[in-house]
Amino acid sequence: MQKEILIKYTYFEDYNSLEKEDVVLINKAYVALENAYAPYSNFQVAASVLLSNDEVVVGNNQENIAFPSGLCAERVALFYANANYKESVKTMVIVSKGNLIQNSQVISPCGSCRQVILESEKRQCKPIKLVLVGQDKSVYVFNSILDLLPFGFGL
Repeated sequence: MQKEILIKYTYFEDYNSLEKEDVVLINKAYVALENAYAPYSNFQVAASVLLSNDEVVVGNNQENIAFPSGLCAERVALFYANANYKESVKTMVIVSKGNLIQNSQVISPCGSCRQVILESEKRQCKPIKLVLVGQDKSVYVFNSILDLLPFGFGL
């Protein structure tokens, strides 16, 4: 029996078309991007997370010469939020800068980050909106990590 998985997302040509709350998160992620430590890949990634109490937590990738000791921006932001707040995560924005992807492409969370986001959704019993921003300002909005990880561990 063949089955099909439907992935839903909304596309915007420019992030300035989004709701003000999302534009603010994107701008905070771009500020955090400047503190990314990526001397080996030369590819910076930052994430901003909006909590249910409207606080914003940011993270950025932190590389290490003893690969894979570094950590992705998404996990830095989520781990900090979960370690320091009891609030749920409403939205996560991910931005990037560098030559690993074309300007018209968005950076998508790696497999480990997808699983951590899924665990956060399960932990809080509600989805996390994901806003993926391309270097050309294009945006893909997903209503849950399940659209990017339909067969995650623990489902």
